[in-house]
Amino acid sequence: MRKIEVCPGNLTPGFDTYSPSCLRKLFDGKKVSPILDFDFDAESIDFAERINQLSISGVQEKLSAVVDNGKIVLTSIGQQGRYIIKPAPNYKHLRFRHLIPANEHLTMQIAKQVFKINVAENGLVFFADNEAAYITKRFDFDAEGNKIKQEDFSSLAQKTASTHGKDFKYTGSYEDVAALLKRNVSAWQVEMSKLFTIIVFNYLFANGDAHLKNFSLQQSADGDYLLSPAYDLMNTSIHVQDEDFALQGGLIPQSEHSQIYCTSKHPCKEDFITFANRIGVLPQKRDAIITLFSTENPLTGDLIDRSFLDDTTKRMYKRSYQERLSRFLRC
Repeated sequence: MRKIEVCPGNLTPGFDTYSPSCLRKLFDGKKVSPILDFDFDAESIDFAERINQLSISGVQEKLSAVVDNGKIVLTSIGQQGRYIIKPAPNYKHLRFRHLIPANEHLTMQIAKQVFKINVAENGLVFFADNEAAYITKRFDFDAEGNKIKQEDFSSLAQKTASTHGKDFKYTGSYEDVAALLKRNVSAWQVEMSKLFTIIVFNYLFANGDAHLKNFSLQQSADGDYLLSPAYDLMNTSIHVQDEDFALQGGLIPQSEHSQIYCTSKHPCKEDFITFANRIGVLPQKRDAIITLFSTENPLTGDLIDRSFLDDTTKRMYKRSYQERLSRFLRC
């Protein structure tokens, strides 16, 4: 059995299960075990039938789950899940694929704890064979269990495989994402600062899969649309060779690139300032966000050290972040 020495939710040391703080946020205060009573077998027909109609996005299968008597269990057919479990994908070409759940969990915790980004509540669970899986609490239901209206940015842009080809979710630019937010959100300046924060974070933490479906708007209780909690944050460079940005149009038009961007082929702080100005982030908010990301917070290294990555991928994760930060700070 896996030895747990930190909370598999918020990575607080000294816990062999979920900490009280994690239980409150992730499981509404219920006492829940991180150890599952079953293994994940992607080849099993019986198991596959219990996926309960959740779509498979990218390379990760998604399982629908609920909490029942202190245990996390898969939903039965027709039952509405409150959690999504993402096991390690069964794609052999991905480097360190068994550590993808730990990577996503760590990246989400850094976003939340270090940079105060509103993220989907999340943690790790462990199958009976000790394999880790990522678990996230669904945020598209209110406290009474009613579905909250939500649309991702590919839907807002009216882009589908039939209209824009199989890579439709990677088309356009982050300026296009900002324009869609401005068009659909009345209090857009507040939400634009949040969007800008997430985009800077994705660059510094090498999330090369921040495509249109990984940004969403969600209807508030007042009927307004707001940026949904961040989700699917991960340092993809550990597992695949990827680019600085997921969207084919990148950050800003090539004509607006800084001299450093033109010569090095990588953006720096100046380019993100240009981007912020072009999408309408208020100067005071822009400068505060740039300052937030310009210094390495010791908590980042602490969370990496406490994470469920192995020693090799911990070193890779730190090196990737420090390299991106160095690029960002060039002037």
